[in-house]
Amino acid sequence: MTGWEMLAVAAAGLAAGSINAVVGSGTLVTFPVLLATGLPPVTATVSNTLGLVPGSVSGAIGYRRELAGQRGLLLRLLPASVLGALTGAVLLLHLPAAAFEAVVPALVGLAVVLVAVQPLLTRRLAARRAAAGTPAPRPHGWRLAGLVGAAYGTGSYGGYFAASQGVLQIGVFGLLLAEPLQRLNAVKNVLTSAVNAVAALAYVVVATDRVDWTAAALVAGGSAVGGTVGARYGRRLPSAVLRTAIIVLGCVAIGVLVTR
Repeated sequence: MTGWEMLAVAAAGLAAGSINAVVGSGTLVTFPVLLATGLPPVTATVSNTLGLVPGSVSGAIGYRRELAGQRGLLLRLLPASVLGALTGAVLLLHLPAAAFEAVVPALVGLAVVLVAVQPLLTRRLAARRAAAGTPAPRPHGWRLAGLVGAAYGTGSYGGYFAASQGVLQIGVFGLLLAEPLQRLNAVKNVLTSAVNAVAALAYVVVATDRVDWTAAALVAGGSAVGGTVGARYGRRLPSAVLRTAIIVLGCVAIGVLVTR
């Protein structure tokens, strides 16, 4: 990498860490930048996942107040998220690179759509919370089974390709839990941290040769700071500006992937 490319990757990591703490689409910032430096898609994904771990952790720590009273729920969902992350990592490492390159544009497109429709989803969830009036009882039965299944599914998605797994989690969990969005976001940050950490560990153990350590270190440094900044100040950012930037970068990523 040139000096300017290294600076761009670190800045992308900073932005991604902040975005992940608040929204959950930071990969749509880092992934196009890593591709632009010349990294192959699988190497970019592996290095990106490894680099985003510190940012996920710092973002989860920043939301610790919103985690109050949710320990039991997290203990039920974390094993499913971890298993899902391992599933996604195995798929990434063992499916042909050509298969990944073929499916990733569609995954990026899905992520971009999710980011675009998030305001509508947020309004509907807020209306549902207001209509409920009181917190939902502790999830059990089919509701708990649905939450565990969602944790596994989104964990698998995150282990394979991390873009917008947080948006998926908030969307699905919001349908099953009568919790305010900020508390849902706190749960999302913890589960995303676990998914990224487990997938990154699998990559390091099984496929060290696919990690670009310079890129991973630059993303890690930026995301660690960004996660803290996002948890503290991210809610003050103009959401329309942030969402537009993410959508544009996602479209850039699709263009780069399709024309490689």
